[in-house]
Amino acid sequence: MSNRLEKEDSPYLQQHKENPVDWYPWCDEAFKKAKDENRAIFISIGYSSCHWCHVMEENVFENSVCADILNASFVCIKVDREERPDIDKHYQEVYTLLNRRAGGWPTSIFCTPENKPFFAGTYIPPESREGSVEGMGFIELTKLIADKISQNDEQIIKNAEEIESFLNHKEHPKEATILKEDIVKNFMLQAKNNYDTKYGGFSTAPKFPHASTLGTLLIIDKLYDDPSAKAMVLNTLRNMKKGGMYDLVDGGFCRYSVDNEWLVPHFEKMLYDNALLCELYTNAYLTYKDDSFLQTAKEIAEFWNNHMSEDELFYSASDADSESKEGTYFVYSYDEVYKVLKENNYTNIDEILSQLSITKDGNFEGKNIIRFRDTDMPHGFENIKFLLQKLRAKREYPFIDKKIQTSWSSMMIKALFTLGELDSSYKQKAIKNLDALLDTMFKDTKLYHTTLIHKNPKIEAFLEDYAYLSQALIAAFNSTQNELYLIKAQHFTNLALEKFYNKGTWKFSIGEFETKAEISDNTYMSSIAIIIDALLSLSTLLEDEKYAHFAYKTLEYNSFELARRPIIYPYMLRQMLRHLKGDRVIKSSIKNLEQNALELSSLKYPFIQKKATNESGFMVCGASSCFAQTNEHNKINDIIKNSF
Repeated sequence: MSNRLEKEDSPYLQQHKENPVDWYPWCDEAFKKAKDENRAIFISIGYSSCHWCHVMEENVFENSVCADILNASFVCIKVDREERPDIDKHYQEVYTLLNRRAGGWPTSIFCTPENKPFFAGTYIPPESREGSVEGMGFIELTKLIADKISQNDEQIIKNAEEIESFLNHKEHPKEATILKEDIVKNFMLQAKNNYDTKYGGFSTAPKFPHASTLGTLLIIDKLYDDPSAKAMVLNTLRNMKKGGMYDLVDGGFCRYSVDNEWLVPHFEKMLYDNALLCELYTNAYLTYKDDSFLQTAKEIAEFWNNHMSEDELFYSASDADSESKEGTYFVYSYDEVYKVLKENNYTNIDEILSQLSITKDGNFEGKNIIRFRDTDMPHGFENIKFLLQKLRAKREYPFIDKKIQTSWSSMMIKALFTLGELDSSYKQKAIKNLDALLDTMFKDTKLYHTTLIHKNPKIEAFLEDYAYLSQALIAAFNSTQNELYLIKAQHFTNLALEKFYNKGTWKFSIGEFETKAEISDNTYMSSIAIIIDALLSLSTLLEDEKYAHFAYKTLEYNSFELARRPIIYPYMLRQMLRHLKGDRVIKSSIKNLEQNALELSSLKYPFIQKKATNESGFMVCGASSCFAQTNEHNKINDIIKNSF
């Protein structure tokens, strides 16, 4: 028999509707029941494409012993962290406070009947593991907690009160630091200390793509001709696209690599990763003219368009698992690839298999993940890729989460507008995607965060939605010069200021669950850094200093942390440099701007806005004055250089 989650739209909650656990969604009814019946609260947070969430469901939530304990003594609440990032942010803070390290998913939180947390974990196996640092298994732990809550254990109540007081204590920066370009030196030092000189990236396994760090290094190279920044960007991007974490067959990046060389991925694919990497690879092509970067960017865009969209709207994620096992859809046996090559009359089969890192023993649990042996694509791979796709077509495709997210969709739309500077077909796609997103998520003067495809949205937008949507609208204006996009960007940015801003600080969410916005770039860029980007753009394009003022106050408020640990705040560092150096505006006719889109997007100076005028040539301007006019686009770089 289904539980209460049956009535929820979230694909993640739907995955748990047949569990024997008596789940509640996040609701007042659950908290009232806990208080009235003096039951502990168990909150489980995850998302639909999370591998370890599936493992915990199979081992714990489908386990009748675990379910019986939970149903007898707890009120159990399931939360989709993608649907409710405000709730997730709060409990990730709880986890970090209690465990002195960052959390992850699934997140397992135990609270008093008054909903005050006192224990936080991630994946908890059903049975205790002897000698394990993590200690108790789920059965032993829940029995102990149930006993202590029923006995009104004073220590648990005291611990919960202390935790709540820590969470409610708001610290402000001790001092402001002068914003100056020298902070870049500290960033470069910290980046080099974290950098993997062999395979690229900025950590040991598990390795995440760190698109924000790479994008900021690219900006630093463009501003200062920094060979170290350039080397880190090129080496990392070339290694990541060789295959493994990057899916050479269908296109698109997986979430992260479990090894140092980007070979074995965690196989789920997230919209935000692919959007940010699509834009990054496009910008890297525009900067370094490596054709393989452009091909990777286009393959990402085509994958999401062909496999992960419907009615011009982007799905949020696809799963790591299919046929009840991780990676089944993605990997190949030696024999099946050998056979298909032979059937198609290839004669150099051994060399092809070697180039694709395919061996009899395999590189992943006896099977093979396709990865180029060398940096360059092997000759004829496009034809071989078609054969590999046909082999995959016979398999079960991983589960697709068909949630539409305003912030994540806006990231991909912005990436498509960037690609559209090189290929106008992507510009047309981006326009359709943006218009569909607004039609779906902006209803009756309210912006919403997420909804399941073809459903009406219910959860109102958070700061990240306003910020990323405003940024996408500004990209749309720069690309099309349609002033309606600029007006809408101003509207959503004004709403963000009204709802979330207070004297240099920003809230992530307000209302039912109030949380502070983070300034660090974690899973993706900080919503505060993105709203600064939007504010600076509006200040330039509207010639309105008040937006620059709000951007500066935000930068000033966070300046102490930014100067001390800039590696954690790469996108904010980028906006600080932009604030210090200023935008440059290229003014010309719409015809000129469109015909020279590629050349203008390839300009060396990174902080460029475009504005249509009646100019016959190109006017290069700053915030308050214009520097020079030219009829030749190849002179613009020198004009900008001489403007400093």
